[in-house]
Amino acid sequence: MKPLRIAMLHLAPVVADVDHNRRLAEQGLARAAEMGAQWVITPELFITGYKFAEVIGTDWILPQPDEWMRAFCRQVADCGVTVFLSHPERDAEAGLMYNTVFVIGPDGSIIGRHRKVKALRGPEAWSSPGAEIAPIAVPVNGTAEGGEVPVGVVICADAYRNDVAGALQERGAKLLVSPASWGPGDCGPLGEWEQRTLDTGLPIMVCNRSGWEADDLDFNEAVSVVAIDGKRALEAYCGEESAALVFDWDLDAMAPLSHDYEVAWL
Repeated sequence: MKPLRIAMLHLAPVVADVDHNRRLAEQGLARAAEMGAQWVITPELFITGYKFAEVIGTDWILPQPDEWMRAFCRQVADCGVTVFLSHPERDAEAGLMYNTVFVIGPDGSIIGRHRKVKALRGPEAWSSPGAEIAPIAVPVNGTAEGGEVPVGVVICADAYRNDVAGALQERGAKLLVSPASWGPGDCGPLGEWEQRTLDTGLPIMVCNRSGWEADDLDFNEAVSVVAIDGKRALEAYCGEESAALVFDWDLDAMAPLSHDYEVAWL
């Protein structure tokens, strides 16, 4: 058995309040580290909220790492954890913007990134679709002896069908991590996460979010899920609050050791 302690930051961001949401990330990271987490996963677009572009535009989106992300990377290094951080970015050469997840290693270096392939129209029209689909070698812990595991990142709608997840599995991924902003409702999840585990044979860890944005985007019952073999092994929602959902995972068996999340409210 090779245990790994994981925290999913199920956060309630304030739309367009980037400074507030960044402080929430810092607070969540500190709490997760206090609880012994080795990996920390954040939700999709929690730094901005989903409908940020119609409020504050996109001129503020910079090539990464910017000043804040460099400071956050130093905090990651101080905590000695690995973080899957959702943060928009601008390509310095092409000027295109992406809905990106950065993987920050326990030494504070950015060891990989995934740009959302299935960028949606409407509120995501500011972002271009990513072109690269490849697993990221993620450290198990902060020591050289801990080893690495190839992780496929699928951002929300990337998991809607099996093309992205299937390509990651074919290219060697052993686990799927999915930062999401996917609430219930007419277009809510209807078994997609569970189906991806059947299609690929890989477990998936979905870090969703809380709160709401206007009347048409209610995430209060959006669930963060760990699914394996077509079934949800763990699930929880946090209403309007933010919390760290912590669980233990067996990397040898690729199965949860926990029967429920440990919840630490933020």
